[in-house]
Amino acid sequence: MEKRMVYHLSHIDLDGYGCQYLTMRAFDAIRCFNANYGPEVGARIEEMLSQARTLRAVDPEIEILLLVTDLNLSVKECNALEKEALCINAKIQLLDHHATGATAAERFAWYFLDTGRCATKITYDWLRERYRFDPEGRYERIVDAIDAIDIWKSDSPYFEYGKVLLGMISGAREINRILFPDEDRRYKLDLIDTAREILDEYPLAQAPIVLDEALHGNKKRFFRTDADNTKDNLVADYVTQLLGREKERLTIHYRGYKGLLGYNVGNTSLIGNAFLSAHPDYDFYMDVNSRGNFSLRSNDKLDVSKMAEEIGNGGGHPNASGGKIENYKDSFVYEDLRRFIQTYIDEKTSAPSSPEESTGE
Repeated sequence: MEKRMVYHLSHIDLDGYGCQYLTMRAFDAIRCFNANYGPEVGARIEEMLSQARTLRAVDPEIEILLLVTDLNLSVKECNALEKEALCINAKIQLLDHHATGATAAERFAWYFLDTGRCATKITYDWLRERYRFDPEGRYERIVDAIDAIDIWKSDSPYFEYGKVLLGMISGAREINRILFPDEDRRYKLDLIDTAREILDEYPLAQAPIVLDEALHGNKKRFFRTDADNTKDNLVADYVTQLLGREKERLTIHYRGYKGLLGYNVGNTSLIGNAFLSAHPDYDFYMDVNSRGNFSLRSNDKLDVSKMAEEIGNGGGHPNASGGKIENYKDSFVYEDLRRFIQTYIDEKTSAPSSPEESTGE
């Protein structure tokens, strides 16, 4: 058997995840990454390359494939990617359908562009032709449904089902993809797989209604680990467990107190208090959003109203407060975000709090 490792970067919508739904089933060894357009693309490419370099250093013989789908790259980005790929002897394949990539597609042999199919459809056909994937056509109908909605084939019999799929993925926000990218992706691919099963089981005219009515239960099923509960409680328990599992990576400090930093987690009262109850060695919980607004929770160990006032001109109650970080710098790389906030807290707590302190009077 040929040794191969695939690093797959894709977009963050239904079409982008549809590509990864297929490659995760086509390849035995694969690592997935997702990016929205803009600077995040370059950051994820570097993350992908970093892992590929590490693998090449320990295994000179393995075939490495750098796969990009549903994202168009600039000529500059393509040049940089090709240069790095040559350094580690890796193959590149880009599969896309956005016309804005036409100039790059003309210059690079590995850049495949077809505006007549969505990226999921392009990926499916490529996998079948190149790797003999899905000879029985098991995934053909779900691919056609994604294709119908993504490039708006309103006359397609799969269009209505595609509409439900589109809302299903855009509404799957229970897990923050920056904080927990692998779990967020697994959740969305699980929803797509369940949708595929429904499409195979029910008549096409009935399937959109069945999927629409089943979505709430499908989400609960993913998050339920033991006893049943409301969806909000199940999600809170699931996210709290993720936070606990990753707590060392998410830890910050304030004046000798230990806290956990979340990013756009939401539901702060439920999740924050659940985490603090499960981890009594932590003194506070902080969740910051993409605009720099933050919420704080404590469990009678730290007056977070004073912390909010000191670091964010905020306030509130001793166990529940909030504020806003000055000159906040958002990031789609959590480690950079945590470093920024820790530095910000350190600077705020080390600065003189009054003119008397600054002059020594």
